[in-house]
Amino acid sequence: MENIYVIDTSIVIERKVSELIKSGEVKGKVIVPMAVLAELENQANQNQSEGFLGLEEIKELRKLEAEGKINLEYAGRKPTEAHIKGARGGAIDDIIRELAYDREAVLLTGDRVQSLVAEALGVQTMLILPVPIKKVEALAIEKYFDQNTMSIHLKENTLPLAKRGKPGEWSFLTLSETRLTAHDVKTFSADVIEKTKISEGAFIEMTSPSVTVVQFKNYRIVMTKPPFADGWELTAVRPLVSLEIENYNLTQKLLQRLKTSAAGILVSGAPGSGKTTFAAALAKFYLKQGKLVKTIESPRDLQVPDEIVQYSKNLGNRDDIHNVMLLTRPDYTFFDEMRTTEDFRLYADLRLAGIGLAGVVHATKAIDAIQRFLERVELGLIPSIIDTVIFVKDGKITKVLELDMKVKIPTGMVEADLARPVVEVKDFETNELEFEIYTYGEQTVVIPVKKKGPKTKAEAMLEESVADKLRKKLGLPIKVEQVSDGRFALYVPAGYEAKIIGRKGERVSQLEQELGIRIDVRTLEEVAGAALAYKVKEEKKFINFYFSEPVKVVALQIAGKEVATFLVDRTGQAKVHKKSKLGQKISELLREGAQLGFVATE
Repeated sequence: MENIYVIDTSIVIERKVSELIKSGEVKGKVIVPMAVLAELENQANQNQSEGFLGLEEIKELRKLEAEGKINLEYAGRKPTEAHIKGARGGAIDDIIRELAYDREAVLLTGDRVQSLVAEALGVQTMLILPVPIKKVEALAIEKYFDQNTMSIHLKENTLPLAKRGKPGEWSFLTLSETRLTAHDVKTFSADVIEKTKISEGAFIEMTSPSVTVVQFKNYRIVMTKPPFADGWELTAVRPLVSLEIENYNLTQKLLQRLKTSAAGILVSGAPGSGKTTFAAALAKFYLKQGKLVKTIESPRDLQVPDEIVQYSKNLGNRDDIHNVMLLTRPDYTFFDEMRTTEDFRLYADLRLAGIGLAGVVHATKAIDAIQRFLERVELGLIPSIIDTVIFVKDGKITKVLELDMKVKIPTGMVEADLARPVVEVKDFETNELEFEIYTYGEQTVVIPVKKKGPKTKAEAMLEESVADKLRKKLGLPIKVEQVSDGRFALYVPAGYEAKIIGRKGERVSQLEQELGIRIDVRTLEEVAGAALAYKVKEEKKFINFYFSEPVKVVALQIAGKEVATFLVDRTGQAKVHKKSKLGQKISELLREGAQLGFVATE
């Protein structure tokens, strides 16, 4: 007697029926319910991958029938529109079970619930579950990859392309002189989806009628189709290298900040610049520091050790992520590929909750990463959620910014009543102010601060003239700096500001009238704390230090402690005798390659 099998939608989509026939486990008559065809047609009309996979399997069954391996039959009643709408509730499955019962057939299914219900009705059932295995054969698209391939780009009616090289040094190459057909790209897509379902370490991160995103081990694969795209397309990207933080040659100053104080980090860069690779290296760095590290990704493509838990933003909602992070209390969370307003608000929310964060953001310049938070987060909160911006270009760290909040008169403005909260954005390595962010009217503006060029001789003489007059009147060690035409900053020792300003500003107003200038009173500490750039030259008897900035007295700091002060002559030179105790100590430090620190005191 001929064996009879009825197949349901789940086993067809998994493409297991043809495998069972080829292996000889299924012989005889295979009945395809009309309900299965209707459901696959509905899915395909909605551009769902499952529908196309299932229809490809039906075509394969027809080939096997032509080879004489089975008898194929289409039977059963067609489902109504109500059945199709109720497919998730089991309406289609009910029609399929009814057909198997009436024909006394074996029901082939990949759905455990369908199997249990059918057995309860007395229908003989063969349940075939996809069993994850650790290794599957290579993806069909892997034939296009070699050790230098960063990504491949396949689209129907075009030549297959590959991006080869490394960040900053890559080129597009044609992989074949034969144009791809829609069938070629569909076949590649089906292969990716089938192998993702049965492979460990592979996930379907996102699926919609026209877009499917898959993370297959270290491949990030994006598949699109009409009507979203004008044709079937597949793009696969993979990281070429896995680096450690030591590979980036970070300065000791930056390494110390990352170890001790950086808690709101943005890693920014253009697409393909290597920012995700750096983020992975930074995550491993924190793991080695004994920190509990987790990631939020979309999709999960950071190449990190198993000790780091990777969460999918696509497969979990904002509340899930928020609750998990607060309950598990990681030291650092890496938020990869921040794109939407919801992403930036989640970053801010977690940061304000006290979790260390490193967000990966697309930006063409370092300041652009900060601007993406404006209008999404209140200006006053920006320094509380972002303290360090690391910009990556061509796989290298090219700029590091730090943020701070001050109440001040924005650069370029002169009236005291224009003082307001200002977010200062400075170059981390040089401590040089580069941008100011503040509200102006109803707008939040980002203003670049122009770097001062070298002073002209006339400007230097004017500053010295004003400084001499003020020293005689005040009897204090002071520093004077021209900030704009007719306006000067007067730096005085801390504690003397109120005395010089006078009651209701009477004394400073009198000084302004006598000298014909405007004066802003500040403290020497405001200019004393910044590290000075210098050059050192050893001679036979002396060690000479040369300073480019106009300073008169500098303090030498070793290991953060002030050990000596030096007078600087008019040429910007200070010297110490080699045979003195200090000179011997400095010579020893210089031979060891130590970096000395100088700050201005006057």
